[in-house]
Amino acid sequence: MSPLLIDPEPPEQEGWRRRWHNVIFGHDTPSGRNFDVLLIWVIVASVVIAMLDSVDWLHAAHAETFLALEWGFTLLFSAEYLIRLAIVRQPLRYARSFFGIIDLLAVLPTYLSLLLPGAQYLLVIRVLRIMRVFRILKLIRYVDESSVLIGALARSRRKIFVFLMAMLTIVTIFGALMYIVEGPENNFTSIPMSMYWAIVTVATVGFGDIAPATALGRFITSILILIGYGIIAVPTGIYTAELTTGLRLQRDARRCGSCLLVGHEIDASFCRGCGAPMPEATLPPVPQTDEHRR
Repeated sequence: MSPLLIDPEPPEQEGWRRRWHNVIFGHDTPSGRNFDVLLIWVIVASVVIAMLDSVDWLHAAHAETFLALEWGFTLLFSAEYLIRLAIVRQPLRYARSFFGIIDLLAVLPTYLSLLLPGAQYLLVIRVLRIMRVFRILKLIRYVDESSVLIGALARSRRKIFVFLMAMLTIVTIFGALMYIVEGPENNFTSIPMSMYWAIVTVATVGFGDIAPATALGRFITSILILIGYGIIAVPTGIYTAELTTGLRLQRDARRCGSCLLVGHEIDASFCRGCGAPMPEATLPPVPQTDEHRR
């Protein structure tokens, strides 16, 4: 499992802290599952309220109701955040972790809005209120399959980084070239603006706010569009390959009888660590369709 999704260690001593740790962080117990389901519903409800409050006519008609609900959700999430800090073995480490920061972002905007009174700060308060949608990120920890997705993304990060560097090189070259060919008179006012045009073009989006006017510029645009069609699926292919590998390794739970190593290929006959013979793999049953039955 990815380190991002590893739950904090429980306290060493038995007592109320360990019992609450089993409820809040224990996803395999009945009480833990019930807590997860309840918290998911509360998160979804709070996000829905935040979105409805952004609609002007709904805010004008039900501002007090939305405010009361928002403070109710804020107090609940605040209590949950404080309880999590109280029951983990290293509170400061959890507070600085990914989920600890997300838990803080779930409640911080509402409290910050109290420090910004006055009509001149209404826009800032509105931005802080929109930040409440970060609460939906709290759902990640309750999806077991997310570890497979995050693991595949982590394994493919170097390949994707190389691809992004290659794309940045192409965008820089074509942007500079179009700045020379078209010039400011055709809205290519600078190399950064031309690079923006190159990004939009290679992504085959084509907003149309900047377009070449010369024949040479249109020829260069055609080349860039063909390049975009040829490489736009590269990151998807890289990620899909890593995801398939991760699913294959996760599905094979065989353990070597000699070195106790797990994570072998489905068709592996020998251990990849010590070379000892492996037991036969047990594959999941394949669903039978009408065509298979015939």
